This record gives sequence, C-alpha cells and structure tokens, in this order.
Amino acid sequence: MKKAFLFLSALLAAALPAMADEGMWLPSLISQRIGDMQAKGFRLTAEDVYSVNQASLKDAVVLFGGGCTGELVSDEGLLLTNHHCGYSYIQRHSSVEHDYLKDGFWAMNRDEELPNKGLTVSFLDHMDEVTDLVLKGYEPGMTEAQRDSVVKVNSDRLVRESTDPDKGLKANVEALFYGNRYYLFVFRVYRDVRLVGAPPSSIGKFGGDTDNWMWPRHTGDFSIFRVYADKDNNPADYSPDNVPYRPRKFFKISRKGVQEGDFTFVYGCPGSTQEYVMSDQVRYVAEQSDPQKIALRTQRLDIQKKYMSASQAVRIQYSSKNASVANAWKKWQGEEKGIRRMRTVASKLAYEQRFREWARGTRYEGIVDELGEIYARRNPTYLAYEYYNEAVRTIELLSFASAVQSRLRAGTPTEDLIDSFYKDYYQPIDEETFVAMMTSFDRNVPERFKPDWFREQLAKYGSVAAWKDDLYAHSLFIDREKVAALRSVDEVAGDPAIEMYDAFLAWYRKDLYPVIQETGAALRVANRTYMQGQMDFEPQRDFYPDANLTLRIAYGQVKGYSPYDGAYYYPVSTLKGIIEKDNPDIFDYNIPQVLRDIYAQGGHDGQPVCFLATNHTTGGNSGSPVINADGDLIGINFDRVWEGTMSDIAFNPDICRNISLDIRYLLFVVDQVGHASYLFDEMSFAD
Repeated sequence: MKKAFLFLSALLAAALPAMADEGMWLPSLISQRIGDMQAKGFRLTAEDVYSVNQASLKDAVVLFGGGCTGELVSDEGLLLTNHHCGYSYIQRHSSVEHDYLKDGFWAMNRDEELPNKGLTVSFLDHMDEVTDLVLKGYEPGMTEAQRDSVVKVNSDRLVRESTDPDKGLKANVEALFYGNRYYLFVFRVYRDVRLVGAPPSSIGKFGGDTDNWMWPRHTGDFSIFRVYADKDNNPADYSPDNVPYRPRKFFKISRKGVQEGDFTFVYGCPGSTQEYVMSDQVRYVAEQSDPQKIALRTQRLDIQKKYMSASQAVRIQYSSKNASVANAWKKWQGEEKGIRRMRTVASKLAYEQRFREWARGTRYEGIVDELGEIYARRNPTYLAYEYYNEAVRTIELLSFASAVQSRLRAGTPTEDLIDSFYKDYYQPIDEETFVAMMTSFDRNVPERFKPDWFREQLAKYGSVAAWKDDLYAHSLFIDREKVAALRSVDEVAGDPAIEMYDAFLAWYRKDLYPVIQETGAALRVANRTYMQGQMDFEPQRDFYPDANLTLRIAYGQVKGYSPYDGAYYYPVSTLKGIIEKDNPDIFDYNIPQVLRDIYAQGGHDGQPVCFLATNHTTGGNSGSPVINADGDLIGINFDRVWEGTMSDIAFNPDICRNISLDIRYLLFVVDQVGHASYLFDEMSFAD
C-alpha cells in the first residue's frame, strides 16, 4: 500500500503546473515573467527584452531561413547561427575543388562573401493579441465550418492590413493554445544574406551522429553570415550595390564565461511542441510512431554512409541530406526512451483522472474520453501515412519526377530544379533505398492499408529488386539530358516514376487523407476544448503556448545533470575533451591538424567549448542567442541532451538540458583556425 501511495504521489507531482525552468514565453507578455527572471538574477527590464517603441533585444534576433534562429553581433549586419543551420548553403557552395564542408570557408573581405539564393532572415517587428478581432462575428452555436470561415476572413483582413511588400513587411495570424487565443506576428524579411565564415565540418560537426544529442559535447556548431539591405536599409533582392544592414540592436559579446548556477536566457524561434496532449497521443508517439520511423531512417542512414565513406564526391553530395535524416532519427530515440523513463503516459493518465473528476457537471465533462475515441480512429491510418511519408516519399527519383511534372504542367522553367537535383544525386544510393523502403512497406504496413497498385506491382515483378531494376532502367528521369529536353507535361505521361508517385498519391488521397482530415478536424475542436478546460482546471498555473516557430523566451541557469544512477555530468566541456576524442581513423572525430598543433603548444587545456543549461528549447532554437543576466551574448544554442529530448511532450527539470556553444570557442576558432580575427573589429565586447 505504501509503495502504491508513493507511486501515485510521483505521478501527481509529474502532472503539477509548470515549474523550475520550463516554459517558452511570448516576448510581448514578458512583463508577466520579468519578476521571476529578475529574482533568478536577470538585471534588465521587460522593455529591454521586448519593445515596439524603442530598440530592444528582440531586434537583434532573427528567424534564419525557415527553421532556425540567428543573432546580430555588429552594427554592420554580422550574424551568427549554427553550422548545421547554414550547412545546406555551405554545401551548395562546395565542390571537390572547393570543399568548404571539409576545409571551412572564410571571407577575408566583403567582396569574398557568398550570396545564398532563397535564404532570408526575418525580424519580428511586433506581435499583438488579436483574439477578439479574429473571432469578431462568431456566435455560440455556429458550426465549426462557420467558425473557420469567420476566423479566415478576419485573419486575412488583419494580414492584408499589416503586409507591406515595399518595406519587406510580412504578416501572419497564429492560433495559440489550440485556437483559444490568436496573435498577429509582423516580420520584416531581408532577402540578401551572404556567407562570411564557417569552420571545417571536423569542428562544426565534430562528433557527427555519434555525439549528436549527447553530452559531453565538443562541437563548434557555428557559421557566420551578413545581412545586406538597399541604401535606405530596406529589404532588397541580392545586388552588388546592396550595403550591410544597420540593425536597431545587436548583441555585445561577453568573454567572461559561465559558471554553474549562472542565469541564462534563450531568445529564439522554437519550432513545435505538444505539451498539453493527452495520454493516447503520447503512447502513440512512444510505442508506434517513433519506433517505426527510427527503423526506416536507420536503413537509409546505413545506405548513405556506405557510399559516402567510399567517395569524397558522394560525401559532399549527401552530407546535408544525411545530417537532416540523422538529426530526427537520433532525437526520436531519446524521446522514446525519455517518455518511458518518465512514465509520461502514466503521469498523463493520472492527470486526466483528476481532470475528469473536476469536470463533472461542466462543459468539459467527457472531453477526455472523446479525445481517446478520436485517436483510436486516427492512429492506425496515421501510422500508414507515416510509412508513406518516411518510405515512399523519401525515394529521390519519385519526388524529382513529380516536381518536374508540376513545373511542366504550370509552364514554369525547370532548369534550376534540374541543376539542384543532379548536383546532389547518386543513383546507387537511391536504388538501394528504394529496395529497403519498399520491402519495409510491404512487411510492416497492414494489408488493409496497402494500395492495390502496390500489390499489383509486386505480383508483376515477383520481387522488389526486380521492380527496382525495371524502374531505374526505363524512367527518363535518370537521364539529365532527356529531362532538360522536356517541353510538355504530355511527354512524361506513362513514365514509371510518375506512375508510381501518382499511384501512391492517389492511394493517400482516397484511403488515408479522408480519415486524417476528419479526425484532424475533430482533434482541433476537442483539443481546443480540452486546452481551455486545463486552463480553467488550474487557474493558478502559468500556461505557455506550444511552440510554432514564433519568437519565444526561455530562461534558466547553467547546470549539470545526472543521467542515471551514480553519474553526474558537469556543465562545461573543454578543448581537452576534443583532443581525447580525436581519432584520424574515424571521420567524425578527425579534427584539423591545426587544432592538434595549437593544443600541442600548451596552455589550451581549459579552453571552453560547450555548456549546459536548463532552458526549455526545441527544434527551431538552433542558432538562438544564449544571453547572460546583463543581456550579453555568452553562447549559441544548438542541441539538447539525449535523455531530455522528450521535453517536446513533457519537461523534466532534473534531466532536460539545452546544449550551447560557448561564445569563447567561436572566437577561438575564428582567430586561431580561420585567421579571420578582422571580424572582431566590428564586434562590441562587454568585458
């Protein structure tokens, strides 16, 4: 009985309101958190953090591309982000003759900085709650379709009123708390962003997949860009006449370093979390979704690495693709283990039981059971969809064929698409991936979900291998010259790659999408009710909205952790650890000779590299500035510890840690490895 009581108490404690350093807070509401931040050591004001009327820290932070964060560190538009955030752009500029991935890249003057087509950075101009405006005209009793119509009309109007292409202003309305609140975000988007510097991948990606998500970490995960504008400081397309952007605010850099217990503050754009979902969804993630995606990506990674290790050209071609596949693959493994270790499903069930008891006689009665019924309808079909997404749609030939078909149908040029695809395509990898993915699809997707067309192909060829041979022998999309000669969509009709892509797409639209759409709509309504119910159930709790790639604040402290019994990880790693891991025979641990030479000279044992903190971060926070109590830059966020990756679903203050590059290591590499210390002349140092 005593054990049962203690176990129940632990579950209830895990379901209590957000505590410790959990939370991704909206900058415009930071005045509600500033007292707690200051009590923990922060020495600035809410206006210093976020202001519309004066320059504030928000003006030094950008959404980098479509899924990372960056920060300005000079009055001439100099920008820092992660190496892995800039990786695809570094890769595009690389070749066997100029292997910037392997050797690094350093522009020694402005003329050497490299433009990056399609890369943008977005500054938050302002954000406002617009719930009342978005729901204006909505009346209780309206159908969900009528509500959606009201929301769309009002949101579109707000976006139109706030958008100004001439000034680079782009607006969007985001639903927070599952549609219980709405916010308008207005960004100023700059379109001329140039590569200034990047360390060799043996520094910027040191440890590779082995160290990814792990501590201790020794990765110099940074790259340097510069934002350009027209002569009036407004956004402009790339032009040699553009000049460095003059920001309202940029970060001073602190060289003082960090100590355990120091206040830390992450300002960035976290991508996606689901902190408030019910137990059925958590169980699906841990027991079905993550395991099957991990298995599929393991096969793809093994195939890619086999060919990448045998050829420098293939390694360059697939470096960015491989890193993209590996990142989520490793994260899902930690997430699955973390959910099990924390007994998150059991914690959610305990919370839901308390909620049920409170909800009796209220409008929330029955909502938990309703959600469970929706998930029961959705999850089998959704698992088949995830196989479609992770297996069929990862075959490069099929995706390329479909993209060309779409361009031809629309009458738009295909040259850039063709150049991009063939530059980074290696057919043996794709062929082997085809066999692995189609074999897994056949073995693991339940018969009732398999497309009839898929069964027919297997019957026709007798094996996946024979099917592969025929596909790659007869598709014209293998031949660059034939694709470049295409002028009409009619010319690709009947191509086996098009036929396969279209057959699976038709299956998805007919058999999967209707169920996913219906249950998705039902979940939106039910989760909106459940979310409001949770807020009414715990009025004393400080709720923060799930991440959605909009600017957020997370604060905490430098702190180590104990991943398992008998072990404690200190919160700082040093250059000594890099030398200890150095191994010329292993690609991920083969550091540049210059780093060995510097270390051999002595005096660098204690050179800091990375540090841990308790900030609540996720994907999208990559590249985020890590700030000290005075608002100065001390690091660049780039990862989380493997044992804490379940923080997208459940944050545990004991083991959830974010990993950041110590800014002093960036300065060390720029100076000692890149010999680009001229960049320091435009930076400002706080100490």
